[in-house]
Amino acid sequence: MAKWRVSLVQLDVDLAVPPPVRRARAAALVRAQAGADLVVLPELWPVGAFAAAAFAAAAEDLTGPTASAMAAAAADAGVWLHAGSLVEAAPDGRRYNTALLFGPDGRPAARYRKIHRFGFDAGEARVLAGGRDVVTARLPALTLGLSTCYDLRFPELFRRLLDAGAEALVVTASWPRRRLAHWRALLCARAIENQAYVLACNAAGTHAGVPQAGHSMVVDPWGRVVAEAGAPAQVLTAVLDPAAVVRTRAEFPVLRDRVLDRPPT
Repeated sequence: MAKWRVSLVQLDVDLAVPPPVRRARAAALVRAQAGADLVVLPELWPVGAFAAAAFAAAAEDLTGPTASAMAAAAADAGVWLHAGSLVEAAPDGRRYNTALLFGPDGRPAARYRKIHRFGFDAGEARVLAGGRDVVTARLPALTLGLSTCYDLRFPELFRRLLDAGAEALVVTASWPRRRLAHWRALLCARAIENQAYVLACNAAGTHAGVPQAGHSMVVDPWGRVVAEAGAPAQVLTAVLDPAAVVRTRAEFPVLRDRVLDRPPT
């Protein structure tokens, strides 16, 4: 099975930069990853995940400027693109924190509306609706399970993704610097307990007064950190061996010993 090259584009979400300029910069960075198989961007980079007061004005449908720019960039680079997430103005009149996956032809391949909203009755939790669907996407080498930021704290979602066939768990995030230790520990835990790759792309910089942690990571199915970014904006690249998922699950078959909530066989 061929190895896969993944690029995590750790963007500096600077809200002083106009959104059209940020979109153009993000698209240019995606195009620069031509030759990669999968590119991943952070959560809510078009508006800033902590800038909840701006969500209503920034909301767009899935044919809007961000989705259009990302579709074109994916096609130009010939890559699978997890375009991070945006504030979706949905047909049901609600707004969602929605992650988008595009194929190398620029066509939409998957959409995931964030299930667990952060804020404890404030911020995102107050102004956005929560998704309900567990979403996976079959790529040529690996099946991806999609998740967003605060979802990382809820292992039951990742078990559902595992049971849906996920072999690599994508976490697009805007995780704050003050909880960096939790970020690193939880990413490794999700990899270990599901024997899956974890591909976690976080934001850099400071927006809405909240310093971001950066430290995007790739963790292998044994829980080893394959690659880790620092705090500033950068592109983190790693090469995945899809066979490592099968091999790890066969050599250490812990998943077959599940008792609670074990899927039917």
